[in-house]
Amino acid sequence: MGQATAIAHPNIAFIKYWGNRDAVLRIPENGSISMNLAELTVKTTVIFEKHSREDTLILNGALADEPALKRVSHFLDRVREFAGISWHAHVISENNFPTGAGIASSAAAFAALALAATSAIGLHLSERDLSRLARKGSGSACRSIPGGFVEWIPGETDEDSYAVSIAPPEHWALTDCIAILSTQHKPIGSTQGHALASTSPLQPARVADTPRRLEIVRRAILERDFLSLAEMIEHDSNLMHAVMMTSTPPLFYWEPVSLVIMKSVREWRESGLPCAYTLDAGPNVHVICPSEYAEEVIFRLTSIPGVQTVLKASAGDSAKLIEQSL
Repeated sequence: MGQATAIAHPNIAFIKYWGNRDAVLRIPENGSISMNLAELTVKTTVIFEKHSREDTLILNGALADEPALKRVSHFLDRVREFAGISWHAHVISENNFPTGAGIASSAAAFAALALAATSAIGLHLSERDLSRLARKGSGSACRSIPGGFVEWIPGETDEDSYAVSIAPPEHWALTDCIAILSTQHKPIGSTQGHALASTSPLQPARVADTPRRLEIVRRAILERDFLSLAEMIEHDSNLMHAVMMTSTPPLFYWEPVSLVIMKSVREWRESGLPCAYTLDAGPNVHVICPSEYAEEVIFRLTSIPGVQTVLKASAGDSAKLIEQSL
């Protein structure tokens, strides 16, 4: 029997991942850049047992449904194949933030699972190979393996599609103030959404322009240029949602309050409060700001009707192993 526990953080994409070149291996059509979120955490324990007949999955204290278990078992099959061991596993995972609501819960979950499962089965992978493995469970999970500000090199094959840290968490004191409008699991998950990206006539233009946006955001992070970062992450978020809205069938993740927040954030920035919005595949709005302005941003967000609560997260570290026994 082998056992390991790992923690990982979700990430917020500044330049978005949407659409796959290879859906099975989750090789993206374009590169992306994100920031790990320190205060939001998934903790996953994997226990491999020689005589266990099937995988089991406990999510936040309850037995997982069949689709979730199937997705985890399929991922564990890759680990078992790599290790040359057929043992089944008990997986226990818990997170301190809403699942499936556009806060990258699957990214943190599969990053933690990749590290815990490989460690429990006796594998010791490099950060690059761990990132490649996590990618196969959830594309953006590859970005939750390295620490801080992270870029996903899209690549063209399994070997060259992985994420790297471009700056450590302490490089820039940014805070993500996440306005929670809904904690409900979204009806159309990201995996299904990625498959629809190619049906939008806007997707080719979005992908073709991504290298320019990546360069601007990469430079903005390295130079700590908030205004350049703000303008580009809003533009990139809008582009992704434009693709979603023009897919067949269309995907509408924004809610009326999402739009109210987006418009308010732009007004706040124009009046001197440095902040910028970005949305992943969900209605909740991530408002990025220099950390010294976080309390003011949270105060303003909580005054908007429809905002249930605001989560606060600074730049987070890499996925970490916290316990192991073989």
